[in-house]
Amino acid sequence: MSDARNRLLGTASRLFYAEGLHSVGVDRILAEAKVTRATMYRHFAGKEDLVLEYLTEADKATRRNVEAGVAAAADDADAVRSVARGIAAHIRLEEFRGCAFLNAAAEYADPEHPVHKAVLAHRQWFLDTVTALLARVGNAPAERDGRHFVMLRDGAMAAGCLSDPDPIGDTLLEAVEGILRGRG
Repeated sequence: MSDARNRLLGTASRLFYAEGLHSVGVDRILAEAKVTRATMYRHFAGKEDLVLEYLTEADKATRRNVEAGVAAAADDADAVRSVARGIAAHIRLEEFRGCAFLNAAAEYADPEHPVHKAVLAHRQWFLDTVTALLARVGNAPAERDGRHFVMLRDGAMAAGCLSDPDPIGDTLLEAVEGILRGRG
């Protein structure tokens, strides 16, 4: 990957996450990344492709974090807890501005739009991942508990932006313990 492409994507990702996808223009991204319009078009067909790559990179980062937490877990239940701890830690970051995917879905509501489809693909992967983990723990029905986990995550992401994230993270962890005990 070229240095210019990395600067474009890094700048766009920072701005998109902090300020929103529609509110950040290409001219600002180019100025802050210190690249020309021609350079951008050599790497991306347009702003939409840049948005899609931003979401692709966010998806990859989430997958790496989940996989690392699961790999380091002592057992299957701890793997579920590890995913929840990762979410709680994420919402407690000073720069936290919500879920990049939920934010993107709010800006691209058309279910046929490629950005919206990227959001849905990420969400399906996350649901499938936590459902599989819960099935390994022995939770039945794992599908219901997986949906509950995703709803808890969504709520924690939204609430973490609106209020003190510390008790929100604690509540998420407590609720996941309830799911693990079969009270999801």
